[in-house]
Amino acid sequence: MSNPAAPTDNLPPAIVVMGVSGSGKTSIGEGLAAGLGMPLLEGDQFHPKANIDKMSSGTPLTDDDRWPWLDAIAGAMRDATNGVIVTCSALRRTYRDRLRERAGRPVLFVFLDGSRETIAARLKDRRGHFMPPSLLASQFTTLEPPGADEPGIVRVSINPPVDAVIASALDGIAGARR
Repeated sequence: MSNPAAPTDNLPPAIVVMGVSGSGKTSIGEGLAAGLGMPLLEGDQFHPKANIDKMSSGTPLTDDDRWPWLDAIAGAMRDATNGVIVTCSALRRTYRDRLRERAGRPVLFVFLDGSRETIAARLKDRRGHFMPPSLLASQFTTLEPPGADEPGIVRVSINPPVDAVIASALDGIAGARR
């Protein structure tokens, strides 16, 4: 059976800025959007209210909770007329595969790689987000870091200052697009 959303290589790519909560997806996504002249879509806006309520109460999402969210993100990537940058945790390979299969365009993933300790310290200072720091452990439990055999991955350490992380991501994206 053919997939109607199979990638069309002549379309500009979708770039997914991925990682656990608190890894800096929004900050890095904003920098990439400015640097590449692409719009940024915040993945959290695609969560149904039930998901936000669940996470706000300290309950981790299940795969069944995530599939409709991932499909909504893939639909937004497919509908973008030009390249687009999306923030999305994309924690498991099956989630990344689903996004690749349903985006209808090439997809690159920028994996924001950092230690549990570094990210936990950042989450202590974050205000106004529905995801409580108590769910960080479940994020790391779910995380399947991209493997060397996985296509379209740019791995970036979050340890340097934000500007350096953005520069490293831009270099990685340029290399992956050649």
